[in-house]
Amino acid sequence: MLETLNWIERYFDEVTDAVFIFKEENLLVSNQLAKDLQAELKIDPNYLAQVADASVKQKLSPTDDCFKCSIRNLMKEISIPITLANDKLHPLEYFLIYHVIDADNHVFSLTLKSRGIIERMDQVAEQRQLNQYVNRAHEEERKKISADLHDSIAQGVYSAIMGVRRLNEEELSEANVAKLTSIIERQLNDTLTEVKGMALDIRPSVLDNFGLLPALRVLGQRTEENSGVTVDVVGNADTDQLSTNVQSVLYRIAQESIHNALKHARASEISLLLVAHNHFINLEVIDNGVGFDVPKHRQFNGRSLGLMNMNERVKALNGSFEITSEPGNGTTVTAKFPVATA
Repeated sequence: MLETLNWIERYFDEVTDAVFIFKEENLLVSNQLAKDLQAELKIDPNYLAQVADASVKQKLSPTDDCFKCSIRNLMKEISIPITLANDKLHPLEYFLIYHVIDADNHVFSLTLKSRGIIERMDQVAEQRQLNQYVNRAHEEERKKISADLHDSIAQGVYSAIMGVRRLNEEELSEANVAKLTSIIERQLNDTLTEVKGMALDIRPSVLDNFGLLPALRVLGQRTEENSGVTVDVVGNADTDQLSTNVQSVLYRIAQESIHNALKHARASEISLLLVAHNHFINLEVIDNGVGFDVPKHRQFNGRSLGLMNMNERVKALNGSFEITSEPGNGTTVTAKFPVATA
């Protein structure tokens, strides 16, 4: 038991946060970091207790002066932003964490946590989570390509192989040979068309050869032909100054937005606007579909996964990304990237 207490005491002293433990308004114990901060910054522990007291009263029971009653009735922990060393060149920003240990005896702890460290930890955690979502999106794309190759391309090639095998193994009349040859040719042409369509979806050659705006016009034309939905592509932007990565991301945003408009929004008209300004280039994809509740779809599902993937790709290239929509009023997807002026 004594050894266990020694371990607890050692951990308490070596923890990387400053911890003060109070009973009523009296400081009972503090760890080594708390003592060091108290000495270096001339921190009065009673001042920290008063800050916590005021915050608890404000948050829990603004009309009740009974501090102990507030503690007993409601929350066990409160986080309070606080700045120390205001008179120094670099003030220190902390969160003061108030935690109830024993409400009946009014024993509580105050822990000083660096705001910078917490924010960095939050950013790392958020980035890790977003990376998982993006990886899932990439995996879904790979699964779709794999399914298309297996279900369509492979089946078409296999049918053609069986036809060629019949030509080689069976004794057919000249008329049957001509008929079978025509069937095989049609199968191979259909398969070739599907391969070209997949290649366009993965990476359109027009994007590399002629630039973003022509690629968007081809995308709009293909969408109209395949879906019957009207797609207008408008713009006069010179995208030569944009990097290949930015052009690719803008194309993917247009592609994903059109896909969402057709699959989820039941849109009959889609407009793509690509406009260059003095310091940025702006892409808007506007549809007249059913719209949706944007905050609700921030919970990640099949639809919002593609949107999150777009958002992360834009942010990675220092752009901004926004979706505005509401039920019954369509959706607008906007991506903006800075460009250097001449």
